[in-house]
Amino acid sequence: MEKMICRILLLISLSCVCATFVVNVTQTSYQAEENHNITLEWTFTTTADTSPDSLFIFCEMKADHKVSVLFELRGGVVVPESRDQQFVGRVQWDKDVLRDGRLRLHMSRLRTEDSGWYLCDVRTNYGVDFGECRLNVSAVRDWPESERPNSERANRVSWGMIFLYCGLGLTVTVLVV
Repeated sequence: MEKMICRILLLISLSCVCATFVVNVTQTSYQAEENHNITLEWTFTTTADTSPDSLFIFCEMKADHKVSVLFELRGGVVVPESRDQQFVGRVQWDKDVLRDGRLRLHMSRLRTEDSGWYLCDVRTNYGVDFGECRLNVSAVRDWPESERPNSERANRVSWGMIFLYCGLGLTVTVLVV
């Protein structure tokens, strides 16, 4: 009888461990350039009865001792008034993939001040966890006119080199013949 109870307890504890709720990031670090767009993605454990109505998601950005709210979902409903002014109009989400255990946040018109740690806390009726990733947004390099790859000066130099090589080729051909 005692062995039977131990086996039952072991089976129950193993099933609890297997059903642990976990939030992961699909990428731990992102690199982007200013004015570009990026998609940050988290995945989380779902069950057969997972409904967006049972989800509470809170995402924030931490940088330079400042915390900014990026996204909040309460009971399946987005709470736009909680979003920090820095992200208003620049963060969209995919509602369709939420049921599959994925949270995708599309950020547009990136700024260098968007660099930081992004943390999303997901709460359901069967678990709580969070995942975090790093985003580094670099400034667009302002090339001097003389170094710009598509500048008029670069095109003149290219054509000048072509004429020089053609002239040298013709001279060598005349000398050889």
